[in-house]
Amino acid sequence: MAEMQTEKNYVIGIDVGTGSARAGVFSTDGRMVGTATCATSLYRGGGTIVEQSSDEIWHAVATSVRGAMAASGVSADQIKGIGFAGTCSLVVLGQDGAPLPVGDPKHPERNIMVWMDHRAVEQAERINAGGHRVLDYVGGRISPEMETPKLLWLKENRPKVFAQAWQFMDLTDFLTWRASGDLARSTCTVTCKWTYMAQEDCWDADYFNSIGLGELADEGFKRIGTSVVPAGSALGTGLCKRAAEDFGLIVGTPVAAGLIDAHSGGIGSVGALGGGGAQANLAYVFGTSSCTMTSTTEPVFVPGVWGPYYSAMVPGLWLNEGGQSAAGAAIDQLLDFHPYAPKAHASAVKKGQSLPVWLADQVQIQVTNGIKVSALAGKVHVVPEFLGNRAPHADPQTRAVIAGLGMERDLDSLVSLYVAGLCGIGYGLRQIVQSQDEAGAKIERIVISGGAGRSDMVRQLLADATGIEIAAPSAEEPVLLGAAILGSVAAGLEANIHIAMEHMSSFGARYTPDIGETRNLHDHRFRIFEQLQSVARKAARD
Repeated sequence: MAEMQTEKNYVIGIDVGTGSARAGVFSTDGRMVGTATCATSLYRGGGTIVEQSSDEIWHAVATSVRGAMAASGVSADQIKGIGFAGTCSLVVLGQDGAPLPVGDPKHPERNIMVWMDHRAVEQAERINAGGHRVLDYVGGRISPEMETPKLLWLKENRPKVFAQAWQFMDLTDFLTWRASGDLARSTCTVTCKWTYMAQEDCWDADYFNSIGLGELADEGFKRIGTSVVPAGSALGTGLCKRAAEDFGLIVGTPVAAGLIDAHSGGIGSVGALGGGGAQANLAYVFGTSSCTMTSTTEPVFVPGVWGPYYSAMVPGLWLNEGGQSAAGAAIDQLLDFHPYAPKAHASAVKKGQSLPVWLADQVQIQVTNGIKVSALAGKVHVVPEFLGNRAPHADPQTRAVIAGLGMERDLDSLVSLYVAGLCGIGYGLRQIVQSQDEAGAKIERIVISGGAGRSDMVRQLLADATGIEIAAPSAEEPVLLGAAILGSVAAGLEANIHIAMEHMSSFGARYTPDIGETRNLHDHRFRIFEQLQSVARKAARD
Protein backbone atom coordinates (compact mmCIF):
# COMPACT_ATOMS: atom_id res chain seq x y z
CA MET A 1 0.00 0.00 0.00
CA ALA A 2 1.35 3.44 -0.95
CA GLU A 3 2.48 5.67 1.89
CA MET A 4 0.57 8.94 2.03
CA GLN A 5 2.87 11.87 1.32
CA THR A 6 2.52 14.93 3.53
CA GLU A 7 4.59 17.44 1.54
CA LYS A 8 2.40 19.96 -0.24
CA ASN A 9 4.05 20.15 -3.65
CA TYR A 10 5.14 17.41 -6.07
CA VAL A 11 5.95 17.23 -9.76
CA ILE A 12 5.82 14.44 -12.33
CA GLY A 13 8.58 13.52 -14.77
CA ILE A 14 7.70 11.38 -17.80
CA ASP A 15 10.21 9.66 -20.08
CA VAL A 16 9.43 7.73 -23.25
CA GLY A 17 12.42 5.61 -24.21
CA THR A 18 12.84 3.18 -27.06
CA GLY A 19 10.96 0.33 -25.42
CA SER A 20 8.85 1.79 -22.61
CA ALA A 21 7.18 4.81 -21.05
CA ARG A 22 8.07 5.68 -17.46
CA ALA A 23 6.73 8.17 -14.98
CA GLY A 24 8.06 9.34 -11.63
CA VAL A 25 6.54 11.48 -8.89
CA PHE A 26 9.12 13.75 -7.25
CA SER A 27 9.21 15.99 -4.22
CA THR A 28 10.58 19.50 -4.67
CA ASP A 29 14.02 18.44 -3.38
CA GLY A 30 14.34 15.80 -6.11
CA ARG A 31 13.32 12.72 -4.13
CA MET A 32 11.34 10.19 -6.18
CA VAL A 33 8.39 8.87 -4.19
CA GLY A 34 6.69 6.71 -6.81
CA THR A 35 7.37 5.32 -10.26
CA ALA A 36 5.85 3.00 -12.84
CA THR A 37 6.73 1.69 -16.29
CA CYS A 38 4.68 0.46 -19.25
CA ALA A 39 6.26 -1.34 -22.21
CA THR A 40 5.82 -0.15 -25.80
CA SER A 41 6.20 -2.05 -29.08
CA LEU A 42 8.82 -1.75 -31.80
CA TYR A 43 7.95 -2.81 -35.34
CA ARG A 44 10.96 -3.80 -37.41
CA GLY A 45 10.84 -4.00 -41.19
CA GLY A 46 13.43 -4.97 -43.75
CA GLY A 47 16.89 -3.49 -43.40
CA THR A 48 17.01 -0.88 -40.67
CA ILE A 49 13.34 0.18 -40.61
CA VAL A 50 12.01 0.65 -37.06
CA GLU A 51 8.54 2.07 -36.36
CA GLN A 52 6.21 2.76 -33.44
CA SER A 53 2.65 3.91 -32.77
CA SER A 54 2.02 7.29 -31.13
CA ASP A 55 -1.40 6.12 -29.88
CA GLU A 56 0.17 3.12 -28.16
CA ILE A 57 2.88 5.32 -26.66
CA TRP A 58 0.31 7.78 -25.29
CA HIS A 59 -1.62 4.91 -23.72
CA ALA A 60 1.63 3.66 -22.12
CA VAL A 61 2.34 7.17 -20.79
CA ALA A 62 -1.11 7.37 -19.21
CA THR A 63 -0.71 3.92 -17.69
CA SER A 64 2.69 4.79 -16.21
CA VAL A 65 1.43 8.11 -14.77
CA ARG A 66 -1.51 6.41 -13.06
CA GLY A 67 0.82 3.70 -11.77
CA ALA A 68 3.34 6.20 -10.43
CA MET A 69 0.60 8.17 -8.70
CA ALA A 70 -0.77 5.02 -7.08
CA ALA A 71 2.72 4.03 -5.91
CA SER A 72 3.48 7.50 -4.52
CA GLY A 73 0.52 8.08 -2.25
CA VAL A 74 0.31 11.63 -3.65
CA SER A 75 -3.08 13.13 -4.47
CA ALA A 76 -3.83 14.83 -7.79
CA ASP A 77 -4.13 18.27 -6.20
CA GLN A 78 -0.56 17.97 -4.90
CA ILE A 79 0.86 17.68 -8.44
CA LYS A 80 1.99 21.17 -9.41
CA GLY A 81 3.77 20.53 -12.71
CA ILE A 82 4.53 17.92 -15.38
CA GLY A 83 7.61 17.56 -17.58
CA PHE A 84 8.25 15.28 -20.56
CA ALA A 85 11.27 13.68 -22.19
CA GLY A 86 11.33 11.36 -25.17
CA THR A 87 13.44 9.83 -27.90
CA CYS A 88 14.18 11.96 -30.96
CA SER A 89 11.76 10.00 -33.16
CA LEU A 90 9.64 11.47 -35.98
CA VAL A 91 5.85 11.47 -35.44
CA VAL A 92 3.62 12.00 -38.51
CA LEU A 93 0.07 13.19 -37.92
CA GLY A 94 -2.83 13.78 -40.29
CA GLN A 95 -5.76 16.12 -39.83
CA ASP A 96 -6.99 16.36 -36.22
CA GLY A 97 -3.94 14.40 -35.08
CA ALA A 98 -4.83 11.10 -36.76
CA PRO A 99 -1.79 8.85 -37.32
CA LEU A 100 -0.42 8.50 -40.86
CA PRO A 101 1.70 5.48 -41.85
CA VAL A 102 5.43 6.07 -42.32
CA GLY A 103 5.84 2.64 -43.91
CA ASP A 104 3.32 -0.03 -44.85
CA PRO A 105 -0.03 1.65 -45.70
CA LYS A 106 -1.80 -1.34 -44.14
CA HIS A 107 -0.60 -0.14 -40.74
CA PRO A 108 -1.59 3.52 -40.38
CA GLU A 109 -1.09 3.24 -36.62
CA ARG A 110 2.67 2.92 -37.19
CA ASN A 111 3.22 6.64 -37.60
CA ILE A 112 6.64 7.03 -35.97
CA MET A 113 10.06 6.62 -37.54
CA VAL A 114 12.13 5.66 -34.50
CA TRP A 115 15.44 7.45 -33.98
CA MET A 116 17.36 4.26 -34.83
CA ASP A 117 15.53 3.88 -38.16
CA HIS A 118 18.26 4.34 -40.79
CA ARG A 119 16.14 4.15 -43.95
CA ALA A 120 17.24 7.71 -44.83
CA VAL A 121 20.98 7.05 -45.18
CA GLU A 122 20.92 7.93 -48.89
CA GLN A 123 19.03 11.16 -48.20
CA ALA A 124 21.49 12.09 -45.45
CA GLU A 125 24.43 11.54 -47.79
CA ARG A 126 22.86 13.79 -50.42
CA ILE A 127 22.21 16.50 -47.87
CA ASN A 128 25.80 16.28 -46.65
CA ALA A 129 27.12 16.54 -50.20
CA GLY A 130 25.41 19.95 -50.45
CA GLY A 131 27.58 21.37 -47.68
CA HIS A 132 25.01 23.91 -46.49
CA ARG A 133 26.04 26.18 -43.62
CA VAL A 134 23.51 24.65 -41.21
CA LEU A 135 25.65 21.48 -41.28
CA ASP A 136 28.32 23.42 -39.39
CA TYR A 137 25.98 23.11 -36.40
CA VAL A 138 25.63 19.31 -36.60
CA GLY A 139 29.34 18.50 -36.57
CA GLY A 140 29.64 18.96 -40.34
CA ARG A 141 27.51 15.94 -41.28
CA ILE A 142 23.83 15.31 -40.71
CA SER A 143 22.82 11.87 -39.46
CA PRO A 144 20.02 9.63 -40.78
CA GLU A 145 18.86 9.59 -37.15
CA MET A 146 17.86 13.25 -37.57
CA GLU A 147 14.57 14.47 -38.94
CA THR A 148 15.22 16.33 -42.21
CA PRO A 149 16.71 13.23 -43.92
CA LYS A 150 13.69 11.25 -42.69
CA LEU A 151 11.30 13.92 -44.00
CA LEU A 152 13.05 13.82 -47.37
CA TRP A 153 12.75 10.03 -47.45
CA LEU A 154 9.04 10.34 -46.68
CA LYS A 155 8.50 12.88 -49.44
CA GLU A 156 10.35 10.73 -52.00
CA ASN A 157 8.92 7.36 -50.98
CA ARG A 158 5.51 8.15 -49.45
CA PRO A 159 4.55 11.37 -51.29
CA LYS A 160 0.82 11.09 -50.46
CA VAL A 161 1.54 10.74 -46.76
CA PHE A 162 3.96 13.66 -46.89
CA ALA A 163 1.37 15.83 -48.65
CA GLN A 164 -1.49 14.83 -46.31
CA ALA A 165 0.46 15.37 -43.10
CA TRP A 166 -0.89 18.08 -40.82
CA GLN A 167 2.11 18.05 -38.44
CA PHE A 168 5.57 16.52 -38.33
CA MET A 169 6.68 16.42 -34.70
CA ASP A 170 9.50 15.18 -32.55
CA LEU A 171 8.15 12.64 -30.07
CA THR A 172 8.67 14.94 -27.09
CA ASP A 173 6.73 17.73 -28.79
CA PHE A 174 3.97 15.28 -29.68
CA LEU A 175 3.68 14.34 -25.99
CA THR A 176 3.47 17.95 -24.81
CA TRP A 177 0.88 18.70 -27.53
CA ARG A 178 -1.26 15.73 -26.46
CA ALA A 179 -0.96 16.89 -22.86
CA SER A 180 -1.64 20.61 -23.37
CA GLY A 181 -3.00 21.16 -26.88
CA ASP A 182 -0.11 23.58 -27.52
CA LEU A 183 1.81 23.03 -30.79
CA ALA A 184 4.91 24.89 -29.56
CA ARG A 185 8.14 23.02 -30.13
CA SER A 186 10.99 22.78 -27.66
CA THR A 187 14.24 24.57 -28.52
CA CYS A 188 15.95 21.29 -27.64
CA THR A 189 14.18 19.07 -30.15
CA VAL A 190 14.13 21.32 -33.20
CA THR A 191 17.67 22.63 -32.68
CA CYS A 192 19.29 19.26 -32.10
CA LYS A 193 17.38 17.16 -34.62
CA TRP A 194 15.62 19.47 -37.11
CA THR A 195 18.32 22.12 -37.96
CA TYR A 196 16.53 25.03 -36.26
CA MET A 197 19.07 27.84 -35.75
CA ALA A 198 18.40 28.68 -32.11
CA GLN A 199 21.18 31.27 -31.95
CA GLU A 200 19.31 33.18 -34.69
CA ASP A 201 15.84 32.16 -33.48
CA CYS A 202 14.74 30.99 -36.93
CA TRP A 203 14.63 28.23 -39.51
CA ASP A 204 16.97 28.62 -42.49
CA ALA A 205 14.64 28.61 -45.53
CA ASP A 206 17.57 28.31 -47.92
CA TYR A 207 18.56 24.98 -46.38
CA PHE A 208 15.10 23.49 -46.91
CA ASN A 209 14.97 24.78 -50.48
CA SER A 210 18.43 23.40 -51.24
CA ILE A 211 17.74 19.85 -50.00
CA GLY A 212 14.35 19.41 -51.68
CA LEU A 213 11.98 20.30 -48.83
CA GLY A 214 11.17 23.81 -50.06
CA GLU A 215 7.43 23.40 -49.51
CA LEU A 216 8.01 23.41 -45.75
CA ALA A 217 9.62 26.83 -46.08
CA ASP A 218 7.00 28.08 -48.55
CA GLU A 219 4.22 27.36 -46.07
CA GLY A 220 6.02 29.22 -43.29
CA PHE A 221 7.17 26.05 -41.46
CA LYS A 222 3.67 25.61 -40.05
CA ARG A 223 4.01 21.80 -40.17
CA ILE A 224 7.30 21.65 -38.28
CA GLY A 225 6.90 24.52 -35.83
CA THR A 226 6.17 28.23 -35.90
CA SER A 227 6.48 28.65 -32.13
CA VAL A 228 9.74 27.49 -30.55
CA VAL A 229 10.17 27.90 -26.78
CA PRO A 230 12.85 27.03 -24.21
CA ALA A 231 12.57 23.75 -22.32
CA GLY A 232 10.68 24.27 -19.08
CA SER A 233 8.36 26.94 -20.55
CA ALA A 234 4.74 26.59 -19.44
CA LEU A 235 2.61 25.49 -22.40
CA GLY A 236 -0.93 26.64 -23.18
CA THR A 237 -3.26 26.65 -20.21
CA GLY A 238 -1.76 23.50 -18.77
CA LEU A 239 -3.10 19.96 -18.85
CA CYS A 240 -6.08 19.73 -21.19
CA LYS A 241 -9.33 17.96 -20.25
CA ARG A 242 -8.71 14.84 -22.33
CA ALA A 243 -5.16 14.36 -21.01
CA ALA A 244 -6.24 15.06 -17.42
CA GLU A 245 -8.82 12.29 -17.73
CA ASP A 246 -6.19 9.94 -19.17
CA PHE A 247 -3.76 10.68 -16.35
CA GLY A 248 -6.20 10.99 -13.47
CA LEU A 249 -4.91 14.52 -12.79
CA ILE A 250 -6.39 18.01 -12.59
CA VAL A 251 -7.17 20.12 -15.67
CA GLY A 252 -4.81 23.08 -15.91
CA THR A 253 -1.84 21.45 -14.15
CA PRO A 254 1.20 23.23 -15.70
CA VAL A 255 2.89 21.33 -18.56
CA ALA A 256 6.49 22.15 -19.47
CA ALA A 257 8.08 22.24 -22.91
CA GLY A 258 10.19 19.10 -22.93
CA LEU A 259 13.60 17.69 -23.75
CA ILE A 260 15.02 14.80 -25.71
CA ASP A 261 15.45 11.96 -23.21
CA ALA A 262 19.25 12.03 -23.14
CA HIS A 263 19.24 15.79 -22.61
CA SER A 264 16.80 15.34 -19.76
CA GLY A 265 19.30 12.94 -18.23
CA GLY A 266 21.87 15.71 -18.55
CA ILE A 267 19.64 18.18 -16.71
CA GLY A 268 19.07 15.56 -14.02
CA SER A 269 22.76 14.89 -13.48
CA VAL A 270 25.36 17.55 -14.38
CA GLY A 271 24.25 20.60 -12.40
CA ALA A 272 24.54 19.35 -8.83
CA LEU A 273 25.50 21.95 -6.23
CA GLY A 274 29.27 21.96 -5.67
CA GLY A 275 30.00 19.88 -8.78
CA GLY A 276 31.60 22.65 -10.80
CA GLY A 277 28.52 23.44 -12.87
CA ALA A 278 27.29 22.10 -16.17
CA GLN A 279 30.45 23.20 -18.01
CA ALA A 280 32.68 20.95 -15.88
CA ASN A 281 30.70 17.78 -16.42
CA LEU A 282 30.02 15.73 -19.52
CA ALA A 283 26.67 13.94 -19.29
CA TYR A 284 26.92 10.35 -20.53
CA VAL A 285 23.57 8.62 -20.90
CA PHE A 286 24.31 4.93 -21.41
CA GLY A 287 21.17 3.16 -22.58
CA THR A 288 20.11 1.36 -25.77
CA SER A 289 22.24 3.96 -27.52
CA SER A 290 24.44 6.47 -25.73
CA CYS A 291 24.56 10.24 -25.76
CA THR A 292 27.30 12.57 -24.57
CA MET A 293 26.46 16.18 -23.77
CA THR A 294 29.01 18.88 -23.09
CA SER A 295 28.09 22.46 -22.21
CA THR A 296 30.24 25.51 -23.03
CA THR A 297 29.82 29.25 -22.64
CA GLU A 298 30.99 29.89 -26.23
CA PRO A 299 30.31 27.77 -29.33
CA VAL A 300 32.88 25.03 -30.00
CA PHE A 301 32.89 23.36 -33.40
CA VAL A 302 33.96 19.70 -33.22
CA PRO A 303 34.09 17.73 -36.48
CA GLY A 304 31.82 14.70 -36.23
CA VAL A 305 30.17 15.83 -32.99
CA TRP A 306 26.68 17.33 -33.26
CA GLY A 307 26.30 20.98 -32.45
CA PRO A 308 27.19 23.46 -31.19
CA TYR A 309 23.53 23.98 -30.31
CA TYR A 310 22.48 27.12 -28.46
CA SER A 311 20.30 26.66 -25.35
CA ALA A 312 19.47 23.10 -26.40
CA MET A 313 19.95 21.61 -22.93
CA VAL A 314 20.99 24.20 -20.34
CA PRO A 315 19.54 27.63 -21.21
CA GLY A 316 22.17 30.16 -22.25
CA LEU A 317 24.90 27.55 -22.82
CA TRP A 318 26.07 25.91 -26.03
CA LEU A 319 25.80 22.14 -26.32
CA ASN A 320 27.97 19.60 -28.13
CA GLU A 321 26.27 16.24 -28.48
CA GLY A 322 27.98 13.00 -29.38
CA GLY A 323 27.37 9.40 -28.51
CA GLN A 324 27.11 5.91 -29.88
CA SER A 325 24.26 4.75 -32.12
CA ALA A 326 24.32 1.37 -30.39
CA ALA A 327 25.58 1.03 -26.82
CA GLY A 328 23.49 -1.18 -24.54
CA ALA A 329 21.94 -2.58 -27.72
CA ALA A 330 25.45 -3.30 -29.03
CA ILE A 331 26.29 -5.35 -25.93
CA ASP A 332 23.03 -7.32 -26.31
CA GLN A 333 23.79 -7.99 -29.97
CA LEU A 334 27.37 -8.97 -29.22
CA LEU A 335 26.44 -11.49 -26.55
CA ASP A 336 23.83 -13.16 -28.75
CA PHE A 337 26.59 -14.24 -31.14
CA HIS A 338 28.25 -16.44 -28.50
CA PRO A 339 27.42 -20.19 -28.33
CA TYR A 340 27.18 -20.10 -24.53
CA ALA A 341 24.62 -17.28 -24.59
CA PRO A 342 21.47 -19.50 -24.41
CA LYS A 343 22.73 -21.20 -21.22
CA ALA A 344 23.72 -17.86 -19.74
CA HIS A 345 20.31 -16.43 -20.65
CA ALA A 346 18.63 -19.30 -18.80
CA SER A 347 20.75 -18.66 -15.70
CA ALA A 348 19.96 -14.95 -15.85
CA VAL A 349 16.21 -15.60 -16.17
CA LYS A 350 16.29 -17.80 -13.06
CA LYS A 351 17.66 -14.83 -11.12
CA GLY A 352 15.25 -12.38 -12.73
CA GLN A 353 18.08 -10.53 -14.45
CA SER A 354 18.99 -9.47 -17.96
CA LEU A 355 22.02 -11.22 -19.43
CA PRO A 356 24.34 -8.15 -19.15
CA VAL A 357 23.38 -7.67 -15.49
CA TRP A 358 23.97 -11.35 -14.76
CA LEU A 359 27.35 -11.21 -16.52
CA ALA A 360 28.31 -8.13 -14.54
CA ASP A 361 27.78 -10.20 -11.40
CA GLN A 362 29.98 -12.97 -12.82
CA VAL A 363 32.70 -10.44 -13.54
CA GLN A 364 32.42 -9.05 -10.01
CA ILE A 365 32.98 -12.54 -8.60
CA GLN A 366 36.23 -12.87 -10.56
CA VAL A 367 37.35 -9.37 -9.59
CA THR A 368 37.01 -10.22 -5.90
CA ASN A 369 39.52 -13.01 -6.52
CA GLY A 370 42.15 -10.41 -7.38
CA ILE A 371 41.80 -10.32 -11.16
CA LYS A 372 41.60 -6.92 -12.86
CA VAL A 373 38.43 -6.43 -14.90
CA SER A 374 40.30 -5.30 -18.01
CA ALA A 375 42.42 -8.47 -17.94
CA LEU A 376 39.28 -10.60 -18.39
CA ALA A 377 39.00 -9.39 -21.98
CA GLY A 378 42.14 -11.35 -22.80
CA LYS A 379 43.05 -11.11 -26.49
CA VAL A 380 39.49 -10.29 -27.59
CA HIS A 381 38.93 -6.84 -29.09
CA VAL A 382 35.58 -5.32 -30.07
CA VAL A 383 34.59 -2.23 -32.02
CA PRO A 384 30.85 -2.34 -31.19
CA GLU A 385 29.60 -0.08 -34.00
CA PHE A 386 26.76 -2.27 -35.27
CA LEU A 387 24.78 0.82 -36.35
CA GLY A 388 27.71 2.91 -37.51
CA ASN A 389 29.63 5.62 -35.70
CA ARG A 390 27.59 8.54 -34.37
CA ALA A 391 30.66 10.45 -33.13
CA PRO A 392 33.35 11.55 -33.65
CA HIS A 393 33.48 10.07 -37.18
CA ALA A 394 29.78 10.61 -38.05
CA ASP A 395 29.92 7.51 -40.24
CA PRO A 396 26.63 5.57 -40.46
CA GLN A 397 28.14 3.08 -42.94
CA THR A 398 30.82 1.52 -40.74
CA ARG A 399 30.08 -1.68 -38.86
CA ALA A 400 31.27 -3.69 -35.85
CA VAL A 401 34.52 -5.65 -35.60
CA ILE A 402 35.20 -8.61 -33.31
CA ALA A 403 38.80 -9.84 -33.23
CA GLY A 404 40.57 -12.54 -31.26
CA LEU A 405 37.81 -15.15 -30.93
CA GLY A 406 38.75 -18.80 -30.61
CA MET A 407 36.54 -21.88 -30.54
CA GLU A 408 35.77 -21.76 -26.82
CA ARG A 409 32.11 -22.30 -25.95
CA ASP A 410 32.20 -21.73 -22.19
CA LEU A 411 31.24 -19.03 -19.70
CA ASP A 412 34.78 -17.66 -19.40
CA SER A 413 34.93 -16.89 -23.12
CA LEU A 414 31.49 -15.25 -22.96
CA VAL A 415 32.76 -13.09 -20.08
CA SER A 416 35.81 -12.14 -22.16
CA LEU A 417 33.57 -11.08 -25.04
CA TYR A 418 31.35 -9.08 -22.68
CA VAL A 419 34.26 -7.24 -21.06
CA ALA A 420 35.87 -6.58 -24.45
CA GLY A 421 32.58 -5.12 -25.65
CA LEU A 422 32.41 -2.79 -22.64
CA CYS A 423 36.01 -1.76 -23.30
CA GLY A 424 34.98 -0.92 -26.86
CA ILE A 425 32.16 1.27 -25.55
CA GLY A 426 34.68 3.00 -23.28
CA TYR A 427 37.15 3.59 -26.09
CA GLY A 428 34.43 5.10 -28.27
CA LEU A 429 33.62 7.45 -25.39
CA ARG A 430 37.33 8.23 -25.05
CA GLN A 431 37.49 9.24 -28.73
CA ILE A 432 34.61 11.67 -28.29
CA VAL A 433 36.17 13.27 -25.20
CA GLN A 434 39.54 13.59 -26.92
CA SER A 435 38.03 15.15 -30.05
CA GLN A 436 36.14 17.71 -27.98
CA ASP A 437 39.18 18.44 -25.82
CA GLU A 438 41.31 19.14 -28.89
CA ALA A 439 38.66 21.56 -30.17
CA GLY A 440 38.46 23.42 -26.86
CA ALA A 441 35.53 21.79 -25.06
CA LYS A 442 37.29 20.50 -21.97
CA ILE A 443 35.69 18.61 -19.08
CA GLU A 444 36.64 17.54 -15.56
CA ARG A 445 34.53 14.40 -15.23
CA ILE A 446 31.90 12.20 -16.87
CA VAL A 447 28.53 11.91 -15.14
CA ILE A 448 26.93 8.60 -16.08
CA SER A 449 23.26 7.68 -16.17
CA GLY A 450 21.09 5.20 -18.03
CA GLY A 451 20.11 1.61 -17.42
CA ALA A 452 23.16 0.06 -19.09
CA GLY A 453 25.55 1.89 -16.78
CA ARG A 454 24.23 1.11 -13.31
CA SER A 455 26.80 -1.50 -12.32
CA ASP A 456 29.77 -0.38 -10.20
CA MET A 457 31.93 -2.67 -12.32
CA VAL A 458 30.79 -1.05 -15.58
CA ARG A 459 31.36 2.44 -14.20
CA GLN A 460 34.87 1.64 -12.98
CA LEU A 461 35.75 -0.04 -16.28
CA LEU A 462 34.59 3.05 -18.20
CA ALA A 463 36.67 5.28 -15.91
CA ASP A 464 39.72 3.10 -16.58
CA ALA A 465 39.08 2.92 -20.34
CA THR A 466 38.67 6.69 -20.71
CA GLY A 467 41.17 7.77 -18.07
CA ILE A 468 38.60 10.19 -16.64
CA GLU A 469 36.71 10.22 -13.33
CA ILE A 470 33.18 8.86 -13.57
CA ALA A 471 30.53 10.25 -11.23
CA ALA A 472 27.05 8.85 -10.74
CA PRO A 473 24.09 11.05 -9.83
CA SER A 474 22.31 10.27 -6.57
CA ALA A 475 19.02 10.01 -8.44
CA GLU A 476 18.11 6.49 -9.45
CA GLU A 477 16.31 7.83 -12.54
CA PRO A 478 18.07 11.04 -13.68
CA VAL A 479 16.12 11.22 -16.97
CA LEU A 480 12.87 11.24 -15.01
CA LEU A 481 14.37 13.74 -12.58
CA GLY A 482 15.36 16.00 -15.47
CA ALA A 483 11.79 15.93 -16.76
CA ALA A 484 10.50 16.65 -13.25
CA ILE A 485 12.88 19.62 -13.02
CA LEU A 486 11.21 21.02 -16.15
CA GLY A 487 7.82 20.58 -14.48
CA SER A 488 9.01 22.46 -11.40
CA VAL A 489 10.13 25.41 -13.55
CA ALA A 490 6.88 25.49 -15.54
CA ALA A 491 4.96 25.47 -12.27
CA GLY A 492 6.99 28.38 -10.87
CA LEU A 493 8.32 26.26 -8.01
CA GLU A 494 11.85 27.06 -9.24
CA ALA A 495 12.95 30.28 -10.91
CA ASN A 496 14.90 28.60 -13.71
CA ILE A 497 16.59 25.36 -14.74
CA HIS A 498 20.01 26.37 -13.35
CA ILE A 499 18.61 26.86 -9.85
CA ALA A 500 16.37 23.80 -10.10
CA MET A 501 19.34 21.58 -10.98
CA GLU A 502 21.20 22.73 -7.87
CA HIS A 503 18.17 22.23 -5.62
CA MET A 504 16.97 18.90 -6.99
CA SER A 505 20.11 16.95 -8.02
CA SER A 506 23.33 15.72 -6.40
CA PHE A 507 26.27 13.42 -7.06
CA GLY A 508 26.51 9.98 -5.47
CA ALA A 509 29.41 7.59 -6.04
CA ARG A 510 32.62 8.54 -7.85
CA TYR A 511 35.01 6.24 -9.73
CA THR A 512 38.65 7.28 -10.14
CA PRO A 513 40.54 5.78 -13.09
CA ASP A 514 43.19 3.25 -12.16
CA ILE A 515 46.79 4.07 -13.08
CA GLY A 516 49.96 2.10 -13.67
CA GLU A 517 49.54 -1.30 -15.26
CA THR A 518 45.80 -0.85 -15.84
CA ARG A 519 46.25 2.45 -17.67
CA ASN A 520 49.05 0.98 -19.81
CA LEU A 521 46.81 -1.94 -20.78
CA HIS A 522 43.95 0.34 -21.81
CA ASP A 523 46.29 2.59 -23.78
CA HIS A 524 47.49 -0.50 -25.67
CA ARG A 525 43.97 -1.77 -26.28
CA PHE A 526 42.82 1.68 -27.37
CA ARG A 527 45.47 1.76 -30.08
CA ILE A 528 44.25 -1.61 -31.35
CA PHE A 529 40.64 -0.34 -31.20
CA GLU A 530 41.47 2.59 -33.45
CA GLN A 531 43.33 0.36 -35.92
CA LEU A 532 40.39 -2.06 -36.18
CA GLN A 533 37.94 0.81 -36.46
CA SER A 534 39.94 2.32 -39.31
CA VAL A 535 39.92 -0.99 -41.19
CA ALA A 536 36.15 -1.35 -40.67
CA ARG A 537 35.45 2.13 -42.01
CA LYS A 538 37.55 1.43 -45.10
CA ALA A 539 35.89 -1.95 -45.64
CA ALA A 540 32.44 -0.36 -45.50
CA ARG A 541 33.30 1.71 -48.56
CA ASP A 542 35.34 -0.79 -50.62
